[in-house]
Amino acid sequence: MSQLQALPEALQKVAIEELGEVPSRLANDLQALELWIQQQPHLKARTDPQFLVQFLRGCKFSLERAKEKLESYYALKSKYPELLRPTNVDDPQLRKLFQMGCIVPLPTPLNECGPRIMLYRYNYPVDKFSIEDVILLDVLLHDLLLIDDPYACINGVIYLVDLSCFSAKHILQFSPSILKKSLTYMENSLPLRVKAMGLINMPAFAEQFCNLFMSFLSKKLRERVFFCSKKLEHLKERIPLKYLPEDYGGENGSLSNVCEDYAKTWDKYRQFFQENSQFGVEEHLRPVKMINDGMYGMGGSFRKIDVD
Repeated sequence: MSQLQALPEALQKVAIEELGEVPSRLANDLQALELWIQQQPHLKARTDPQFLVQFLRGCKFSLERAKEKLESYYALKSKYPELLRPTNVDDPQLRKLFQMGCIVPLPTPLNECGPRIMLYRYNYPVDKFSIEDVILLDVLLHDLLLIDDPYACINGVIYLVDLSCFSAKHILQFSPSILKKSLTYMENSLPLRVKAMGLINMPAFAEQFCNLFMSFLSKKLRERVFFCSKKLEHLKERIPLKYLPEDYGGENGSLSNVCEDYAKTWDKYRQFFQENSQFGVEEHLRPVKMINDGMYGMGGSFRKIDVD
């Protein structure tokens, strides 16, 4: 990944107009971010241009915000590797969970070249899979978006969460700590724009859990959450039904085929994930001691970052 992947013309236009990308200056911007990384004794980060460019794009080319997000990305992975740092794409637990269609990036973006749609389903047996397994799978898939999905990288992501199989047993797998860690990582560490988050088929008993979930989101992200009843016709006001999987009456592939095809992307980046165990943050080498916030060990550097 020594070279940047060329963007389709439509996405390049969005990158310039909405993200502030200046193609003639891109090499210098990447060099500035790489130089800063090399000057940080506590931070060991990837410097592949294809990886770093997304932190610039995801922060609308604010170098300072890109630094904060990159440091947050590695600090949380180092603090909670069992939850946030997948390194083995051949992990049978993750493979099985993915093959079940628990979390699926749908192949056709919204409106053909818009945001990537990520479908979440709590269809796994709780006696065989933990919520930590689910979050680790989610992190793995988002890492793949960062390095292999220009639509997600430029136009952002829409999360569609189907709660039709959600049960009280699933709720018991969560804790406030797990929710906070995973949602903080999503908002503060991932350089992806969250365009919307839809909860569909929500059972009445899950309302209290959803309130807890919402309490950990920033105000801006909470405003992007919407709820839909079991009648998917209500969803088409936001997402035309054709962009849903065939399993939901749409035209965006069958979930079994989508998962089978996307598993090849896992294989393509096997070495990328193996190498990730080398990267992270060593807090004892940090030049400036940060105030301990009781959770991450570097509270001063994890200020809220606006969701674009």
